[in-house]
Amino acid sequence: MATTTGIAQGPDSTARAATAPTGTAGRPAGRPGPRPRGGRGPDGPTGVPGDPGAPPAGLLDRSFDRVARRLRVLRRRYGDTLPARLRLLRGGVLLLAAACAGILLTAGLSASGTWDAVAGRHAPRTVSAADLNLALNDMDAQAVNILLSNGDAGKGRLTESYDKALQLYDEARESVSKELRTLAVAAEGDERAQRTVELLTQDFARYQEFVGRALENDTRAGGKAAAVDDYRTAYGLLTERMLPESRALVDANNQQFEDAYGAEREDLRTNTALLLGVGAALLTVLVALQWYLARRFHRVLNPGVLAATVCALTALVLGAQALTATSEELRVARRDAFDSVAALSRARAIAYDVNADESRFLLDKENRSAHEAAFLAKSQSLYGVEGVSTLDGYEPALTETWQAYGQDNTDKRFTGEFRRELDNITFPGERDAAERTVQAYLVYQRDDRTIRSLVAAGHESEAVSFGIGWEPGESNAHFGEWMAALDEVTGINRTAFAQAASDGRGALGTTLPWAGLALLAAAALTALGLRSRLAEFR
Repeated sequence: MATTTGIAQGPDSTARAATAPTGTAGRPAGRPGPRPRGGRGPDGPTGVPGDPGAPPAGLLDRSFDRVARRLRVLRRRYGDTLPARLRLLRGGVLLLAAACAGILLTAGLSASGTWDAVAGRHAPRTVSAADLNLALNDMDAQAVNILLSNGDAGKGRLTESYDKALQLYDEARESVSKELRTLAVAAEGDERAQRTVELLTQDFARYQEFVGRALENDTRAGGKAAAVDDYRTAYGLLTERMLPESRALVDANNQQFEDAYGAEREDLRTNTALLLGVGAALLTVLVALQWYLARRFHRVLNPGVLAATVCALTALVLGAQALTATSEELRVARRDAFDSVAALSRARAIAYDVNADESRFLLDKENRSAHEAAFLAKSQSLYGVEGVSTLDGYEPALTETWQAYGQDNTDKRFTGEFRRELDNITFPGERDAAERTVQAYLVYQRDDRTIRSLVAAGHESEAVSFGIGWEPGESNAHFGEWMAALDEVTGINRTAFAQAASDGRGALGTTLPWAGLALLAAAALTALGLRSRLAEFR
């Protein structure tokens, strides 16, 4: 009888064998078989048990392998081999050269835009607003002079003074109209400035109406009193509305200039620092490249890289020089030149107002004390002397302090617009012109003392004749000499402003392009210098 070994045969053996799943026969007990790939098991998708979103394990492995291979390729290309290191250094040079060029381009465009704004808008608008203020004062002064010189309905008229006043009145009126048109165009886009110009235009029309009434009344016999009343109304409109509005335009435009100046100077400082920093990094990389080539190829210098280093250094010097020169020219234009232009423009407008106060003193007898006080206050704003509260003490104190200055230019016992100018002497011939201006002002102030002395002595007609006369030695003639001297020193500063603007733009238009070309040459020479070295490894 044959016996079966290994597995006992029993009644259920055949049944178990028949019901066992395919592929499980002979599986050791307690060990689960492998799951089919790509299906779902009791724990979710095949992969990490319990993570429904996990990708198949084989896909992760292949992705990691690809990334690792790419990293190894990049490492061999840019770090592990000599050609890779040379390419890396070359790329650094090109990138830093491009960064320097970008800094120069940005700084150049910004500075050019600022010069356009400063020289084309802010400075002309400020001067135009100051000229408007001056023309308003001049127009008013000439209106008073017409009334003073006309006599009684033309009887006793001072013909020369009358004709001159009419001519200057028309010129001042045309100047006011011109400046209002200019400022209206300049104010486009600025609601506040537009509103100010609109108000000035409206007030100017009303002012002319009141002055026209005054001049018409003055043509009738016995109409002087009515003419003076109409003039008082016009003068009130001038002092309460028109002059403050015009000064607001001066201040607003000057502040815009100051804001643009401060912002651009800060930008130039920042861009110069950036250029020097990035340029230093560029030179460092070029020197490192030269050292690396000398070490690995046993040669002292690479001509291409050496030439690139020289070009990069040249570009850095030229770029920094251009930005620094532009910043300095901007400072000269604003601080040395236009600060004086602004002070002298204010002084000129005040001077015409002072001259008008002198005429108002002669015309408006009922308000002489008020006009005298206004004359003193405005005179003090031009040349201020501390401790002086009356006109009787002003002219002697003026003479004394100016004599002290003549003996020692550092002895400035005065304040005001003339002091601002004398504290900002910069250009050839400026000091002499400024001193002649103050000297002419002293002569004018002596004339004013003469006028008031004649009035006090009861010689009204002589005071009027002397005060508004244009003959040599008379007050208006001396006033004209004062204005001519003031115009001379203002012209020096305006010329200096224009020259600084031209030089500042010139530094941008000539030096910066050369710096850009030098950077381009540095990049090209670097690539050319490495070309033969890299060719050895092909």
